[in-house]
Amino acid sequence: MKKLAAALPFLLLAACGTAPQPFLGKPGAVGAKLAQPPAPVLFIPAPPHAGLSPAGAQAYAQALANALSAQDVPAVPGPVQGQNWHLEVSASAMDGEMTPHFAIKGPDGKDYGDVTGAPQPQAQWVMANPAVLNASATQDGATLERQLTQINAAIQQSNPESLENRTPRVLVGHVTGAPGDGDQALAYDLGRYLASPDLAVTQNPALADFTVNATVKTKPDAGGQTLVELDWVVRDRNGRVTGQVTQLHDLKLTDITPYWGDVAAAAAQEAASGVQDVVSNAVLKKATAPVK
Repeated sequence: MKKLAAALPFLLLAACGTAPQPFLGKPGAVGAKLAQPPAPVLFIPAPPHAGLSPAGAQAYAQALANALSAQDVPAVPGPVQGQNWHLEVSASAMDGEMTPHFAIKGPDGKDYGDVTGAPQPQAQWVMANPAVLNASATQDGATLERQLTQINAAIQQSNPESLENRTPRVLVGHVTGAPGDGDQALAYDLGRYLASPDLAVTQNPALADFTVNATVKTKPDAGGQTLVELDWVVRDRNGRVTGQVTQLHDLKLTDITPYWGDVAAAAAQEAASGVQDVVSNAVLKKATAPVK
């Protein structure tokens, strides 16, 4: 019996002989962190009203970008480019302390949220002490991440086209590399088993939220068997890899040439369960990310 090895840490399956065993293993961690910022990139201009010199303001913008990136929010320091989300940063002085303030601005120029940061020693702040700026950015970055998540949740819930409010659509693409009729049989059977109450299968690429393609590799194995590896790769509508389901099967070559038959059906049924979990996790992860 050969155990499955997943090239990406999303799913683990197992198979044995000509009839793959049922889907095994947990389908990867639930995406609870921000995966994408509101734009796709959150811009952080150097703040002109934060009590910092121009060089200090640039250093602070960089520190904020680093802190947000550590929270899985891709952010870049610098002027806003195009219609993108950005942070408008300022700071106020009182009783020997500087308190940062953040306004989260949308592509439409509207204010979607405000955050008040933790006070910092004024003398060290105005000198742009790197340790103070970095510590401030790290502390406030976690608060900003939570605020961005809340903004996204509110917008997604009101958007009828959001994947939170409709069934995701998956396109079954191409299977390549399989001997016999495997390329056709595996793709056909995956389409049969993939549809569920929580997932729709479409043949229209323009409507697909996700696309799954597969590559099949074979090589001789011990005992006259053939080791068959099936790699099902799921991508979102932007072409980014969402997850991968990998299966390894020890088969006789005669089981898959010239026809795959029941082997294709069993493998596709097992893979469909894994693909469904990849899509489910991706939708949940997207729902917790700031709005695109």
